[in-house]
Formats: sequence, structure tokens, C-alpha cells
Amino acid sequence: MKISFKNKVEKKSTLIAFVCFEGKKVNLENIENNFIRELVSDFVNSKDFKNNKNISEEYNISPGKNTFKKIHLCKISGLKNSTDLELFGGKKFSELEKKKDLDVTVLIDEQKNIAGLEYNQIVASIASGFNLRNYSFRKYRSKVRPIRTSISSVSFIVNDPQKVEKKFNYYKSISNGIFLTRDLVSEPANELYPEKFVENCKKLAKVGVKLEVLDEKKIKSLGMNALLGVAQGSERPPRVLVMSWNGLPKSKNQKPIAFVGKGVTFDTGGISIKPSGGMEDMKWDMGGAGVVAGLMYSLASRKAKVNAIGIVGLVENMPDGKAQRPGDIVKSMSGQTIEVLNTDAEGRLVLADIIWYINKKVNPEIIIDLATLTGAIIVALGDRYAGLFSNNDSLAQKLTKSSINVKELLWRLPMDDDFDKLLNCDIADMKNITGTRGAGSITAAQFIKRFVGSTKWAHLDIAGVTWTNKGTAISRPGGTGFGVRLLNNFVEENYE
Repeated sequence: MKISFKNKVEKKSTLIAFVCFEGKKVNLENIENNFIRELVSDFVNSKDFKNNKNISEEYNISPGKNTFKKIHLCKISGLKNSTDLELFGGKKFSELEKKKDLDVTVLIDEQKNIAGLEYNQIVASIASGFNLRNYSFRKYRSKVRPIRTSISSVSFIVNDPQKVEKKFNYYKSISNGIFLTRDLVSEPANELYPEKFVENCKKLAKVGVKLEVLDEKKIKSLGMNALLGVAQGSERPPRVLVMSWNGLPKSKNQKPIAFVGKGVTFDTGGISIKPSGGMEDMKWDMGGAGVVAGLMYSLASRKAKVNAIGIVGLVENMPDGKAQRPGDIVKSMSGQTIEVLNTDAEGRLVLADIIWYINKKVNPEIIIDLATLTGAIIVALGDRYAGLFSNNDSLAQKLTKSSINVKELLWRLPMDDDFDKLLNCDIADMKNITGTRGAGSITAAQFIKRFVGSTKWAHLDIAGVTWTNKGTAISRPGGTGFGVRLLNNFVEENYE
């Protein structure tokens, strides 16, 4: 679908949508058809328009011989920021695409200062919602089941197309990263494994991200035995991918901010094997790594003025004669030993080594890790919130603020010494599960914290928000890309 910005309505349009706020400055300059003008005037002056905060109507008209157009009229109110406008755009796109074979033209009220934004920003935000919702992952559909496009183009009619397009390009830069994340989590595991994940991220180099790949030999030499233990049952060798964006090359004294992602490209649970029902969903157990790759792509695409580094640990967790067993003890890169009581608590083992590695290598200002880590977080927070854990109140508050800004919601959970003690072990420094039923997400975060040191750190458990079976305002059923917009806003608000 092509999104464009123009200063006149084209005759090929099959649906014209009028978006009204107060109805006082409806954009009718480019509408030559008197019937359409009267229709819009009647709508904005009607009792229904005045008495309802949100309302929509649709008509079929015949502007000429053997031709028909759909006229869609809607009123919206109560929008507080650009995110609300994006969400509206996504919902409206979803509503309009139920029709078929449409070239859509959108005219938006020339009302200033809606949600505190100027007009060009309002249009760009709504267009971004259209763009985000339009994404679909259907690359494996063949000619046997052809894809029928419902909306082929959307044109927004504005006075200065170039200015609006410049605003829209900012959102498009962010969507580049969101779409990469959605692509990665949607790929089946036979097509996306550690080496292929790295290959799919080579596009980051084209926008200025420096890529460094650690192969199995290098990983072994560094002593990342916790990560290697997870990978040893698979025919697919592990990889660690480091992505560096140097947006402030002259600021030599500024510490980079680090983003860390769990990248288990398929998780059977290993010897502690999962039930077969729903195991297919474990293709997206690399969701944290997908978000980190998408975020780095977004930051570089929009030339963010920040020094950032992303690292992802890529493994496949499979049962095999060589696989790690419950009861095995591994020595992590930090030197701390871990008794692996459950091989299905593998993500924390991967994170332990790569967090330690990046912390020692670059001494970052902060570390934020993302992982589809626990089913317990889904029990606690469902599919609306990701779990937030942190050793720093200020960092947690900043992340929570950004989550509210972009409507990718976080909920902070507690951490303390009593939870930490549950990880203590008689024959090793720690065990990878507590053996108790409660507080599974919290004790998983406590485990990761043991490898962070004194660095300011936050852990986002995104198990419940990485995938949606019903879709959201700005995503179809499938991968959501949750985290890219959140962390982009976090960087923009606090480090640029």
C-alpha cells in the first residue's frame, strides 16, 4: 500500500474519508462535487455530530455516469497526543479495509492545536497509524491462496505535502524497526535460526550500524558456558550479535546505553520438554532479540543523536543426546556457577553471559534487557502489560513514563533480598529456578540481576505482549513489535 501526501483530490479515488474534530474547518477546497459538499455540511451541523464525541457515517454516491464513490464521514475527540492519533489511524484503517479494491483519499479538519500538535504533525501521526496497521506477514502464501489487497493507496490532502511528508518520514523510520521486529518473530524456526537471524540483520549496516558477530569458537573462548549449555543440544550453532550505533561520534566521554535481547530462535524446553500444545508459539521466543534489532534499526534510520549498543544471544534449545541435563552445573562468563534444575528456564542463562560481556566491554550508562522470559508474567499481567524490574527507581520511572507516552504499557514488580535468597544453592553459587511455585517472574529477574553488578539496569519481561492472536489498534494478529516505539521514545526523551 502506498501512502502519499497531495494538495488535490484525484479522480481515481474510490473512497473519500473526512476526519473531523470540531467540524469548523473541514477541508472542502478540493471537492468540486456540490452534493458531497452538502453531505459533509449536513453531517457537521447535525445533532448527532454535536451530541456525540465519536461518530461515523458512510454513503455511496454516483458523481458521474456509471461511477460510484464511497463517502466516509467521522468525528473524533478526546485525543491527547500523537500516539492517540496513531491509534485512531490504525483503527480507521482497519475499518476502511473491510471494503475491497479501494484508493482512499483522506481529508482532515484543519483544526490547529489538537492534542497540542500543529496540523502537519496531526496528519503525519494519523498516516503513521495507517502504515503500522497495514503491515502483514504473508510471504509464505502461494498462488494457491492469493492475497487480495483491499486498499491499494491512501492519499492525504494537505496544503503543503512536502512538510507533512517530512514529518511522516520520522514515523516511517521508526516503523522500519517495528516491521523488522515483526518479521523476525513471525518467521518459522526452520527458516530463522541463529545464523539466519544474523543474516537478516545485515540490513542494519546499510543505515550505519556496525555489526560484530561472535561465532561458536569465539563464544567458547570468552567462557560463555551458560549460553553454550542452552545451545549444545541443537544442530544449529549459537551466535552473539553486537550492534553499535554511534550517533554522537564527537562525544567521546558519553557512555553508551545498552540494550540486551534474549534470542532463543526455538524453545522446546530442552530435556525439560514443554507440552506439545502451543509449542509452535516458541518460534517467537527470540522476541527480545527481535526488539533490540528493530530498535537499533529505528535509531539509525532516524539518525538518533545517541551512542547505543545492542547485543543479542542467539541459540536454539533442543533435546538431544548432547543436550544439557537437569542437574548439570555450568560456569558462567562471570565465574559464577549455576545448577541447571530446569532446562526450560534457559533464557536467563543466555542473558547472564551476554549482559556480563557487554557490561565489561563498554561500561554502559544503563542496561535494558528484553526477553519473553516467563509464563508467570502472562498469568500476572495478561497481554496488556509487560513486566518491569529494575535496580534503579529513576530508570524505572523514565521507562514507565515512555510506556504511557506510546501506550506500550509496563508494570513494575518488586525485587528484594528475600526473593534473591530463593536462588541460593548448596552445590553451586545459584540455581536457575527456585523450585517453588510462586513469584516466577520476580525470581527470574533476581537471577539476571546477579550478573548486572552496580550498573543501572532494567529488565522487561515481554512474554505476554510480543504476539497477539486478536490484533491491536496498530497491528494485525501476529507479531506486535512491542518495545521498539517504547524504547525509541525513552531514548528520545532522556538521551537526545
